[in-house]
Amino acid sequence: MTFRHLDIKGLKSLMQEDPDLRIFDTRDPGSYAAGHITNAVTLNNDTMQQLLDATTIESNIVVCCYHGVSSQSVATWLAEQGFDNVYSLIGGYAAWSAQN
Repeated sequence: MTFRHLDIKGLKSLMQEDPDLRIFDTRDPGSYAAGHITNAVTLNNDTMQQLLDATTIESNIVVCCYHGVSSQSVATWLAEQGFDNVYSLIGGYAAWSAQN
């Protein structure tokens, strides 16, 4: 299993097509509070188990970080756990906020 890269246009399409889309934001709480993608939830050591328990193997999952680098290791880990549709957001929240 592996993850795929997703650009902002692809994320917007998924957001329109999939009402159950899961967006996991791995940034620190202060950065998340200052702004985040609509419906994104914080993924950290405290929230991980609850979020994974509430996410099906078939769910579309987009992992977002600051610039699209650290999200790749989280996306790899999620894919290794058996999740089928895992994406890392290219450019991270910086790219999202620049285009929205």
